[in-house]
Amino acid sequence: MVQSALTKTALTSSQKRAFWAAWGGWTMDGMDSFILSLVLVPALRDVLPKSGIPATTANVGYYGGLLFALFMVGWGSALVWGPVADRFGRARTLMLTIIWFSLFTLLAALSQDGWALAVFRFLAGVGIGGEWSIGAALVSEEFPEERRTWGACMMHTGYYFGLLLAAFANYFIGSRFGWRYMFVVGGLPAILVAFLYKRVPEPARWKNKRAELGGQLTMHRAFLKLFSPQYRRRTALNSIYLIASIVGLWAGSVYVPSAVTYLADRTGETARDAAKLASYATAILGIGTIIGALLTPLIAKRLDRRSTLAVFFAFMLVFLWLTFGYVFYLGPGALGWFMVCTFFLGLGGANFAVYSFWLPEQYGTECRVSAFAFCTNIGRFAGAGLTFLVGAGIQHYGTLGTPVALTSLAFVVGLLLLPFGAETKGKPLPA
Repeated sequence: MVQSALTKTALTSSQKRAFWAAWGGWTMDGMDSFILSLVLVPALRDVLPKSGIPATTANVGYYGGLLFALFMVGWGSALVWGPVADRFGRARTLMLTIIWFSLFTLLAALSQDGWALAVFRFLAGVGIGGEWSIGAALVSEEFPEERRTWGACMMHTGYYFGLLLAAFANYFIGSRFGWRYMFVVGGLPAILVAFLYKRVPEPARWKNKRAELGGQLTMHRAFLKLFSPQYRRRTALNSIYLIASIVGLWAGSVYVPSAVTYLADRTGETARDAAKLASYATAILGIGTIIGALLTPLIAKRLDRRSTLAVFFAFMLVFLWLTFGYVFYLGPGALGWFMVCTFFLGLGGANFAVYSFWLPEQYGTECRVSAFAFCTNIGRFAGAGLTFLVGAGIQHYGTLGTPVALTSLAFVVGLLLLPFGAETKGKPLPA
């Protein structure tokens, strides 16, 4: 079926460049965002004592949750990129976000205490949070109508190829040379901008809308449009759906490397072998999500948008609880079964691919990126609070599994509210 989609309409050179720019940026975004997850335990064991804090398991869990929370607050602040992209263009704003998150990821390698690491990860999050909304809008506006769903899903695989890159980097670099070198690797995406600069044109849809509105196309207008009677209901619902997804990813899946590290410690593995096992788990997670994203167009062809997202929500609900609430406590055989469950967590994580084509279908060109950026990033503030609570729960109970397993309840809320979402299957992208 995917192959038949490839033969419908040949892509022009500008459409191909737009896709690879969005995919490449999202890949580098995924790599940089997951680096901290991979090196969380060794990094905090290094910097916490320099901040006057004992590097106990409870403190690593607590301050790890705090770091993730601050990172998500930075990511949530990236909603500012939406109005910028609606006013000044998708391609040029995309390049700016890549430079931003590359710079502050690189600077994290220089952190001498926990506070510096927190600040640099917060600022990196501001850049990382802008790429998805811009890239998804760029692909949706450039691709032929019958290939938008496919194009958006293929673009979304980039993030999880980024996870694989992060896993490979940790296996070959982080496990040998230490956590700081992982952040040095995270600074490399800026090179992508040098290659893509001036090679990616702005979408004709956006240029036509800019010509139509002239001076009326402002950042202020683009942002306020989201809360007009036309859009405010769907903006509220989409934000809630994203909260469920973000909690499942950031309060759940990002703890996979830490969980594997602790399980490896229980079995007597060395720190280096534990880092390698964490890399394997991240690769399995990424492969599972890539497969899920490749399957998403096939599911979306049979089901409507809301039902497609419901399939992934149900999957995450079951496997988050099973993985962290049960398998994590199995004992001697926990590590192997945890690795198996990680693949299914990855499949469920493909729920984000649905937003890549569903959200652009719900808003007009003048506010499309603002809407995508707001809905995908505002949920990160709620996710930040819940992630902090997970970290506090780990510190209080002295265990990782149960506090993370409880985040699966966010998908219950999402499933209950999905029937009220806007259904857009079969409708053209709004002008």
